[in-house]
Amino acid sequence: MIQKILIANRGEIALRIVRACRELGIKTLAVYSEADVQSLHVQLADEAICIGGPKSADSYLRADRIISAAEIADVDAIHPGYGFLSENAKFAEQCESCNIKFIGPKSKSIKMMGDKAVAKDTVKKAGVPIVPGSDGPVENEAEAVKIARKIGYPVIIKAVAGGGGRGMRIAHNDISFAKEYHVARNEAEKAFGNGAVYIERYIEKPRHIEFQILADSHGKVLHLGERDCSVQRRHQKLIEESPSPFLTSDLRKKMGKAAVRAAEAASYENAGTIEFLVDAKGNYYFIEMNTRIQVEHPVTEECTGIDLIKQQILVANGEKLSFDQGDIKFEKHAIECRINAEDPSRNFAPSPGTIGLYYAPGGHGVRVDSHAYSGYVIPSHYDSMIGKLICFGTTRKVALERTYRALSEYIIRGIKTTIPLHKAIMADPVFIEGKATTAYMEDFMSRTPPDLFS
Repeated sequence: MIQKILIANRGEIALRIVRACRELGIKTLAVYSEADVQSLHVQLADEAICIGGPKSADSYLRADRIISAAEIADVDAIHPGYGFLSENAKFAEQCESCNIKFIGPKSKSIKMMGDKAVAKDTVKKAGVPIVPGSDGPVENEAEAVKIARKIGYPVIIKAVAGGGGRGMRIAHNDISFAKEYHVARNEAEKAFGNGAVYIERYIEKPRHIEFQILADSHGKVLHLGERDCSVQRRHQKLIEESPSPFLTSDLRKKMGKAAVRAAEAASYENAGTIEFLVDAKGNYYFIEMNTRIQVEHPVTEECTGIDLIKQQILVANGEKLSFDQGDIKFEKHAIECRINAEDPSRNFAPSPGTIGLYYAPGGHGVRVDSHAYSGYVIPSHYDSMIGKLICFGTTRKVALERTYRALSEYIIRGIKTTIPLHKAIMADPVFIEGKATTAYMEDFMSRTPPDLFS
């Protein structure tokens, strides 16, 4: 039985895990960098161990130091959160070899779904639609051009080991392809240590819709509905909502079943996400699987009433899921805004520094997941997200109005944040009408004066 968990992460997700563990009666060990000594998860965990300097490479990405801390503190399991080592198959393997439970899928599944070419082949065999493209990594430019012509332009060049928009380039013809192919390979090599790329047809102005998966070690695989993540900037999500305002009931059922088949094909356990692109005609295509908890998991929690972090821990403990697909009810609409320490009026420049005044909104249907507080110093070494505002109601209209109201109450002084941006989006007719695609942000920023975000 799991009695103590090491949290191999920081910020709001580390705090989220601490709280879930406390409700389950499980002890927690926080590991932290020198920059995070004042972070809330460090203060609220039962124990804490410093594992290195401020840079991720010296702390949160040091698997050896994390394993050492786990052994010193005699923990039973490690929860990786998201980012950092959460989708690192080697780290999961190390945990397994040290008899420490990795709260996530088996290393074999991480490896399989982490290689996008292998993942596509796996789900294709399970009857899940995929975007037309190369059968795997392309060997050279000449082969790549032939495939691009066969698929038909525009195409997108993607890093096999990619993520977060890095190693991704769009080409509209042979001339631009030659340039973008080499740029994508170089970006992939620098970011992931793997320059391999594959080619796909570029779906113009699609919806980005993902399905939440939960699977236990006894063969039960369920989906907990979808999240529409189409509002993105440079492939980084800004706003997520559930249910999607675009999907029909029939399409939702088809995609949910396809998501379950994809997870089953990967022999998946624990929480994960199957991501799709959906075109204007309702054609959907698998793009990848995220083998971890997602930043936007609270949206699903508020729509279903299911605590995903607790379920992750219970599944890792060997327990069976206590509900079936038919038991999952979707009775609310939820919207999440990622609150980042960035200045939208200056091309989203990072805004680290000390928070002078912090006041989080509240009231019925409002949830804030954040590790920030008055006097907290936001380090410059990590992702700029400092919190998530999740608002929910019985209808999308209620959720929208509540989100706008909560954003109006949210006060963070001393730094720049994306709060004004989110507030402007909540008042934008295109978003209100549920017509946002992955091209939305580019259009929105082009027609919105920057001083609106000051």
